[in-house]
Amino acid sequence: MAETDKSATAAQQVGGEQIPPGKPMTMEQHMLDKGAQMLQSLKPIKQMNQHICTFALYSHDMSRQIETHHYATRLNQDFLQCAVYDSDDSTGRLIGVEYIVSDKIFETLAPDEQKLWHSHAYEIKSGLLVNPRVPEMVVRPELENLAKTYGKFWCTWQTDRGDVLPVGPPALMMSPQAVNLGMVKPDLLKKRDDKYNLSSDALKTARVEIAEPEWINPQADYWKQHGKGFYVDVETTEMKKMVPFP
Repeated sequence: MAETDKSATAAQQVGGEQIPPGKPMTMEQHMLDKGAQMLQSLKPIKQMNQHICTFALYSHDMSRQIETHHYATRLNQDFLQCAVYDSDDSTGRLIGVEYIVSDKIFETLAPDEQKLWHSHAYEIKSGLLVNPRVPEMVVRPELENLAKTYGKFWCTWQTDRGDVLPVGPPALMMSPQAVNLGMVKPDLLKKRDDKYNLSSDALKTARVEIAEPEWINPQADYWKQHGKGFYVDVETTEMKKMVPFP
């Protein structure tokens, strides 16, 4: 069994809490946080200018599918970085990070590295990936760009299995695809669509003219070609000793 699954039973015994354990914030703490917010620039956070809602599947167990909310910062035309939450509520939990690169950058990666990445074309063409509450015509140029990108998403807090704390090693996530295990469960999709009053089927029709990549590197979406995923286990190892300065 993967290490990432071993704490599932223990987590469920906590009592089904949906937030981390701890005391409610005091009025003093609220005031301290507000003061810090006023005095500090928080520049990296303020560069997050896009909210993307989509779905992800665990690489080592693709029967587990989750709705994800990515708050993206574009560092340049070829690279985005996303803080990933399990909801868009004020109490949403930070469950991971995704890096997104253009096809040009992806082709420079080593083959073993490419295996850890997934493509985005199907997510976009199928209407699964959305920018909540933003008109489709406004995000159309960005969707056309994202259709040709690849992402690497590490989940650090598996709230879907009941973990009330971020325990265990990170889990590699994959994107939905139009084959067998890659199909998003209908009830999960309906719940998301109902929440934002949208139709993934209608979006799929509206996006039919978005150009698909001429070629999707087969090293990405590795499971589709090889039927195998990836997981991370923690091993004990000898520490590197510091060499005394001569």
